[in-house]
Amino acid sequence: MKAVIMAGGKGTRLASVIHDIPKPMVKLADKPLLEYQIENLKENEITEIILVIGHLGNVIKEHFGNGKKFGVHITYFEEKEPLGTAGALFYLKDVLKDNFVLLFGDLFVNINFQRFIKYHQMKNAKITLYTHPNSHPYDSDIIVTNEDGQVIDWSYKNTKRTQDYKNQVNAGIYVVSPEVLKNIKKNQKTDLEKDVIINMIPCESVYAYSCTEYVKDIGTPKRLEKVEKDYQNGVCEKRNLKNRQKCIFLDRDGTINRHVGFLTSPDQLELEDSAAEAIQKINESEYLAIVISNQPVVARGECSFDMLEKIHNKMYTLLGKDGAYLDGLFFCPHHPDSGFEGEVTQLKIDCNCRKPKTGLIMQAAETFNIDAGNSWMIGDTTMDIQTGINAGMRTILVKTGEGGMDGKYNVIPDYVARNLSEAVDIITNED
Repeated sequence: MKAVIMAGGKGTRLASVIHDIPKPMVKLADKPLLEYQIENLKENEITEIILVIGHLGNVIKEHFGNGKKFGVHITYFEEKEPLGTAGALFYLKDVLKDNFVLLFGDLFVNINFQRFIKYHQMKNAKITLYTHPNSHPYDSDIIVTNEDGQVIDWSYKNTKRTQDYKNQVNAGIYVVSPEVLKNIKKNQKTDLEKDVIINMIPCESVYAYSCTEYVKDIGTPKRLEKVEKDYQNGVCEKRNLKNRQKCIFLDRDGTINRHVGFLTSPDQLELEDSAAEAIQKINESEYLAIVISNQPVVARGECSFDMLEKIHNKMYTLLGKDGAYLDGLFFCPHHPDSGFEGEVTQLKIDCNCRKPKTGLIMQAAETFNIDAGNSWMIGDTTMDIQTGINAGMRTILVKTGEGGMDGKYNVIPDYVARNLSEAVDIITNED
């Protein structure tokens, strides 16, 4: 498979740290940003690379040459005038005969491209977007998908949002079918997102691969400094899904949001005072933040799947406003007991995903390559603690919500904390 890197950016916002070099050549630690991208591609056996260059492109050519000394083969397409984020692809149609990877040159990436490519192939997509949660979704483009990962809408960052949303942001990395190039015209400045992808959404051929690996743009000095710090601390490499992940599993009701009994409407959801601060701490650590939650209100007929999605979207939105995000959320909609008015019969089963069983944790572990033995469970009930014990994890009981007073299981947590923020401090300080 080939890769195309759009490496023609000027880096206007980085003017204080770059002067006579193009944006992708900004130094991070000991080498140019673009070199990290090429190394990451090579690790994934992608060694045929096309660099689209423009502003000061000679600097890139002089550094990389034909790529031989980097273990890859590099060719170049030089834009005589800017063609946008996709216009150059028209001139590459003859060499891009198969699926190819496309990424922008202002990103620091450390991802498992092979997993990404397999997802694209499995979905038989025309184009697959790499998406992830971030700490500023309120000023980012939000990608809206259905249960199958198919993109159904695109919420631009500069539009007023009247609805809550899942924190799923376009990262600027794609797997593209050559058929997509038919939508690009000669000598025309073309925006990949607005002129190509948006028009393809009604054809049901655009998918999103939602992941938690390390992808950050370095568009400002502050962001560049943050990426360099993460790189030096090994965070970038550890987040690659080729490696086993450490996770802090979180209960929802009474741990992240205030306990109100059976929560059935977004209007009832309020975050615990410490929740966003705590999850932001997890985001800054090497741990994933993943919610696992029993939601019997669905089986009982008190809350539809659609309403539950709205509840979760409100939680994502409130967390995002405070710079925090969840890497994943898994819930059990089942309930074994019958006799409720309006109950959903097919969901009245004894499943393996209802806590304290470990089905939800196993789902998350498979999705994100999680090492349960190096992970934690935080919750406000003895059921949460029993779940963690059953999965071989260490546990922390928080005194918010039910504060362990449910009395369902005779268990002793590893720690007891006043709230979620204190619980996360215990974990991160122990490391």
